[in-house]
Amino acid sequence: MQPPVAKTVPLTHTLHGDTRTDNYSWLREKESPEVIAYLTAENAYTDSVMASSKALEESLYTELLGRIQETDLSVPYAYGGWLHYTRTEEGKQYPIYCRKASESAPEEITLDVNALAEGEKFMSVGTYALSDDGNLLAYSTDRTGFREYTLRIKDLRTGTLLPDTVEKVGAVVWAADNKTLYYTSEDEAKRPYRIYRHSLGGSDDTPIYEEPNELYRAFCYRSRDRRYLFIGSASATTTELHYLESDNPFGALTLILTREEGHEYYVDHREGLFYLRTNKDAPTFKLIATPVSAPEPLHWSEVLPYRAEVGLEDFDLFAEHLVASEQADGLPQLRVLAFASGDEHTITFPEPTYTASGDTNREFDTTVFRFRYSSLVTPQSVFDYDLNTRERTLRKQTPVLGGYDAHQYVSERVFATASDGTQIPISLVRRKDTPVAGSAPCLLYAYGSYGIIMPAGFNSNRLSLLDRGFVYAIAHIRGGGEYGKPWHDAAKMMVKKNTFTDFIACADHLVATGYADREKLTIMGGSAGGLLMGAVLNLRPDVAKLCVNYVPFVDVMNTMLDETLPLTVGEYLEWGNPNEPKAYAYMKSYSPYDNIAAKDYPTQLVKTSLNDSQVMYWEPAKYVARLRATKTDSNPLLLHCNMDAGHGGASGRYDALKEAAFDYAFILSQLGIKE
Repeated sequence: MQPPVAKTVPLTHTLHGDTRTDNYSWLREKESPEVIAYLTAENAYTDSVMASSKALEESLYTELLGRIQETDLSVPYAYGGWLHYTRTEEGKQYPIYCRKASESAPEEITLDVNALAEGEKFMSVGTYALSDDGNLLAYSTDRTGFREYTLRIKDLRTGTLLPDTVEKVGAVVWAADNKTLYYTSEDEAKRPYRIYRHSLGGSDDTPIYEEPNELYRAFCYRSRDRRYLFIGSASATTTELHYLESDNPFGALTLILTREEGHEYYVDHREGLFYLRTNKDAPTFKLIATPVSAPEPLHWSEVLPYRAEVGLEDFDLFAEHLVASEQADGLPQLRVLAFASGDEHTITFPEPTYTASGDTNREFDTTVFRFRYSSLVTPQSVFDYDLNTRERTLRKQTPVLGGYDAHQYVSERVFATASDGTQIPISLVRRKDTPVAGSAPCLLYAYGSYGIIMPAGFNSNRLSLLDRGFVYAIAHIRGGGEYGKPWHDAAKMMVKKNTFTDFIACADHLVATGYADREKLTIMGGSAGGLLMGAVLNLRPDVAKLCVNYVPFVDVMNTMLDETLPLTVGEYLEWGNPNEPKAYAYMKSYSPYDNIAAKDYPTQLVKTSLNDSQVMYWEPAKYVARLRATKTDSNPLLLHCNMDAGHGGASGRYDALKEAAFDYAFILSQLGIKE
């Protein structure tokens, strides 16, 4: 079967004296039968190329499924006098939310997502918020993948749904009266911009906050001690917050600190003090305390001082303790402070690369902190940590069925040297019997945007690659947050290209040091990591043998010049504003779609979803069409569009495993590995 050939309908755009021609803009017409027919043809072509690998794909699915305990439950957490948990049942795609009054009490199902998903091709739960008295559940659902959530209220005493329904909601927070809640609402570009107050049974919700600046997104949350509601907005660089006492839901909002460009701050409350994680005179953030009545810097006292080498990423505030989530030397750490004594200590972890973070900690008056830990060889583990005695108790380690033995694998952290001399960490894992001799197949993954830290955590799916002799690697490139905010700032806006050259340096390092065979190297990324893949392949198409690219943000110029699209304006602070000439020129110089050239490219699988609200399906579709018409090689170029999902792909757990099996079958078959 021959690949589809997309028709060309030239559309020209001129800005700053520069003219761009887009031959495939017609693919934006989502409701057009011609567009659907084209995407269907691309799927059919992909299926035809993959037909010979069907047996391998089915075998891989059996492997992936065989490692999962299908009937399972999470570790219960305490909140509001109940023990809450989720569980799964064999054969069912979605979790079931439950609670008990005590360990020995009967189970009460609060929300069965499988029931919600009946007759639906997609189902995702957004908010899950319980009223203080535990009688009412506010939850939201998305049935398409476009991340448009509908809010419903369930009376848990009777199991009935209240008539209250709200469309297009985001965050949802209850007031202390058990009958008033607040929610964020979206504008036409899917930006949370307004916050409403809703009284149960009422039909006219009251807007109490609006953010007119399109760079900012409104949000709301509640303090852990439940005393205050926080309402405000934030851009990528600036925050402004107001507060309201939760037992006075009709009161007026009080401003904490006036918006100041470049000042980010995040707030919680304890004993009459606001605790602020702030970057004021602290690029990697510090923690201060200040009276609720006088939050100005004049009254600040330092709780955790600024340290240039340690990024303060978050904090959890309790009655007697504080737990700070930090990044030190590119790795996460948890630091504990006891308020009464002032003593501090750090929770230590044994492996060279890993991920660790706070888990569900809803109760304020507790001396037990729950955290999650995993590494590339250690499965997801939930610990309860006694903040006084420092004793950690393993509550659960996710079972890996099929005889998994962690001792057969080894994880490492190595460093590549970037073009400017910066040392870039790479986390990797392999079987101990996989040689480091330049002969192994390797999969190299990266993201590198928004200050997001790529966790070096466990995924049982990877064993299907590792047990076939692969090295799996994660490049912690600049643009992420592994070394705090400065690591992000070093590869965004007008220095974004550092992300791309860092990744190339990591790939070259793995080859040079024997971890990878260039002819067996697969690179992988998604969303902004898909931009990374596209830019890297334009710069160095010989960098790898294969590329798997998920929902890639590749049409940078057309997207960032369309202010009606979700995310566009708010992301001027990540990529730049192309309405400014210098930013336009710089962004165009790396935009994957605009820099496709007549040269050889490696084999690629590009995946998208029709209902993606973050990277519209037409970006990868246009990219594949233009690449296929321009490149000079005969290597396979496949596009697969999930017609019933959004940015994250399939919503059901079994469907997600099938997608992973498909991707692995593509990689293995293209490398000549048949079983």
